[in-house]
Amino acid sequence: MKKIVMSIVALGATTALMAAVNGQACVGCHGADWSKTAMGNKNVAEMSKADIAAALKGYKAGTYGAAKKGLMVGQVSKYSDEELDAFSQTIGK
Repeated sequence: MKKIVMSIVALGATTALMAAVNGQACVGCHGADWSKTAMGNKNVAEMSKADIAAALKGYKAGTYGAAKKGLMVGQVSKYSDEELDAFSQTIGK
């Protein structure tokens, strides 16, 4: 019984973190299925979950991206690294 309760708690926490990132804000540039190449950059749908997490956290830290990174910094800076990690698990390969 304890394992079931712990599993439910873990699932709830993960779901809450995933829900924290507003993926709808991404659709304009990346498309509803993440396959749109945003501003001539990478196609998110083709990236691994680890690469997406690294990119999102890199944008937040200002260490990832080229001249157009300013837009992404504004999108991700409001989220914790844990929220960005959880969100990256919902998209990509």
